[in-house]
Amino acid sequence: MKQIPAPFWTLVLGIAVTLISLWVGQNNHMLPVQASEQAPLVDDLFNVMVTIGTALFIVVQGAIIYSMVRFRQPKGDDTDGLPIEGNLPLEVFWTAIPSVIVVGLGLYSVVVFQEMGGFSPGGHHGHGTLVATAPQTTVVDVAPLLAQAGADDGVFSRTQVYGFGAGSQGLGNAPDLTVNVTGMQYAWIFRYPGTDIVDGELHVPVGQDVQLIIEAQDVIHSFWVPQFRLKQDALPGEAAELRFVATKEGTYPVVCAELCGAYHGGMRTQVIVHSTEDYADWMASRLASATPTTTVAQAIGPATDAEYLANVAPDLVKAPVQIAQTMAHSTH
Repeated sequence: MKQIPAPFWTLVLGIAVTLISLWVGQNNHMLPVQASEQAPLVDDLFNVMVTIGTALFIVVQGAIIYSMVRFRQPKGDDTDGLPIEGNLPLEVFWTAIPSVIVVGLGLYSVVVFQEMGGFSPGGHHGHGTLVATAPQTTVVDVAPLLAQAGADDGVFSRTQVYGFGAGSQGLGNAPDLTVNVTGMQYAWIFRYPGTDIVDGELHVPVGQDVQLIIEAQDVIHSFWVPQFRLKQDALPGEAAELRFVATKEGTYPVVCAELCGAYHGGMRTQVIVHSTEDYADWMASRLASATPTTTVAQAIGPATDAEYLANVAPDLVKAPVQIAQTMAHSTH
């Protein structure tokens, strides 16, 4: 029987490795659900890296297993192996390929960084242009905005700028909703400008452009919503910005991703993405009930519930006056 040529086997194995790697890259299911418009940007980059990593894993491990079987020492053979000292073309090949991959992934990540607003703060954003001239008081009736968006076929086809650089409101890029976020040991506090609403949970409407102004009260914290694929450090004395458009209703965790003290692991709350109608109802109910006597309890509520306060953070239980003074000070 005629022996099958090595180039044919190389082609077949190359096609098999490529198909397997592409399938794994697109079906790895390693990331949580996508709940924001910028999440696909991060996921696409991640899937590409998984595809390349899978291919490299198969090739390297396959070569090792093949060598173990094909070149194993025969029984009773105690002689030395062939004196192979090097192969310059092979060394150039396995140096050039990783270099090209690393440079390519680096350029791709820069493109994603740019699309998320990294180098172009205040870029044109489809949602923001809808309300650039609207007064920034409270966002309750957003139905007219959605109707206008539906009437404008091209409004969502413009270049989207999200993330940590899309914060300028002076370039016709005003958000639909602005929320001030304060990180403190060990809770997140959310304030809605133009209202008396202070809450320990972040409430936002689905499909609307939300701008977070993030700062820290004491030490460095990090505001992270895995489902949004966004993370932003909160620094004492320096406000940072984070911008997103939630695309899926639901409740998602907000995690502090920066070691901030002994009870860092308990510094969690949640972001609740409402439908337009539910958000309007929530805003109306909070506007009706928001008073100075209730804001402190709401601010420390979900991130530090009763069990947490009693068992994990006794200092917060013993010093409610200090918390109130801290919050009052941060509003000035």
